[in-house]
Amino acid sequence: MLPENLQLPGGRYPITYPKLLLVEGQDAFQFFKALLQHLDLLDKIEIRNYGGVTDWAAYLNTLKVTSGFASVTSIGIVRDAEANASSAFESVCDGLKQAGLHVPSQPGSMTSGRPRIAVFILPDCESSGMLETLCLRAVENDPGTLCVAEYFACLQRKGLSLPTNMPKAQVHAFLASRPKADLLLGQAAHAGYWPWHSQAFDRLKQFLRAL
Repeated sequence: MLPENLQLPGGRYPITYPKLLLVEGQDAFQFFKALLQHLDLLDKIEIRNYGGVTDWAAYLNTLKVTSGFASVTSIGIVRDAEANASSAFESVCDGLKQAGLHVPSQPGSMTSGRPRIAVFILPDCESSGMLETLCLRAVENDPGTLCVAEYFACLQRKGLSLPTNMPKAQVHAFLASRPKADLLLGQAAHAGYWPWHSQAFDRLKQFLRAL
């Protein structure tokens, strides 16, 4: 079982697994915990929440001196593209280079050497967006998604301003259509609200299996 304190950013808790998955935030931590459990990888990959890292080199240098790092064989880093997937990837790669770690040639690819390193930029290593964008793609054929679209169209017709972060707002609206309507994205993953069989998750699942 993963120690619960790994979901707290900034800690230097000892590394216990040879494979690391570094994710951005509490929701991402819970989402990936549920996904790894679905893939039967939860006892092989250690998830760590890096929080809102702005200095990748500093974070990675701290990770390198964390107890247990010498036994690490592979590291997967996942972050949101936000407005630009290429810029997000370059930001992580600059930090890897400054920290003296191997730098992947492109998003989703794995380096050689030890530890092997791969970077996945959500939602698909190419498009702008975030974890919420990926989850919305997975439920695009769900009847509730049509209702979400109609809800925001209604807001516009009434002259109301739309949220600044539409993917997050759309996820909240979609989850309000589920039996337990007050869950966050990560909690919803544990509740089975994100369909792991969706092709939207295929590339991400391939990335995780390759670690």
